[in-house]
Amino acid sequence: MTTRKIQQVIQGQPASDGAGVKLIRSLGAANHGSLPLRADPFLMLDAFSSENPDDYVAGFPSHPHRGFETVTYLLDGHMLHEDHLGNKGNLKSGGVQWMTAGRGIIHSEMPQQENGRMRGFQLWINLPAKEKMKPAGYRDIQANEIPSASFPGGSVKVIAGKFDAASGPVQGGATEPLYWDVLLEKGKAFEAKIPATHAVYVYPFEGSIEIEDRPLKTHQGGVLGSGDTVEVKAGADGARFLVLAAKPIGEPVVQYGPFVMNTREEIEQAIRDYQNGELTEVAA
Repeated sequence: MTTRKIQQVIQGQPASDGAGVKLIRSLGAANHGSLPLRADPFLMLDAFSSENPDDYVAGFPSHPHRGFETVTYLLDGHMLHEDHLGNKGNLKSGGVQWMTAGRGIIHSEMPQQENGRMRGFQLWINLPAKEKMKPAGYRDIQANEIPSASFPGGSVKVIAGKFDAASGPVQGGATEPLYWDVLLEKGKAFEAKIPATHAVYVYPFEGSIEIEDRPLKTHQGGVLGSGDTVEVKAGADGARFLVLAAKPIGEPVVQYGPFVMNTREEIEQAIRDYQNGELTEVAA
């Protein structure tokens, strides 16, 4: 057994997206003018939380994507997804929207509330070159479809992958992702086996944690090093944190806004396809 240590700390940065939605960006944030901070295959992680409707009510009007997957996990609130495929899904508290952009999807995510707290996350997961142009897909996962596993001092909601006997609604895929929401009482410890083949990112969004005696405060993400075991200890106020893990792809990443491909030429093609109304068309 080899316990993973923190290799890099990524401080969440205030940002905005869509039509002005305020959020905190950790993965994917600008790094002093150099390349965005990522953890292959994770491209971006945004956290949003506000009771002020001015921070979220404008939402994310219709926009395109190509080349990756988006995972929206809503802790509190109500949003409506609509896309060019005719999908229409209500994302409510505790639910997840798992979308594969593939060759292309044009969608919107709009708040269905004018007051109250809106809180959650959006994660971008890269796709390997061989899958970037596959047909788009979409899945709504309701809160009651997400299993929970308890252990002394805490519990885990399993969105993707497995934890103990709990299997999440999302399994497999090119990167075999794990997506866990862990609640840990103060001073208690969490331990889990994660394949050594996977990259691991831990993100506390309530309270603070320690990993191998190195602290992570709220909205400080930790990229973990090699190993097959993750051990986390909660701080004085307890903690709630995401554990994200997946198999790295190891391919070049070229991003332009909502398009993530392997080469500049593929990005230029995506832009042309979008401008010509061909982004979502699959060749016969």
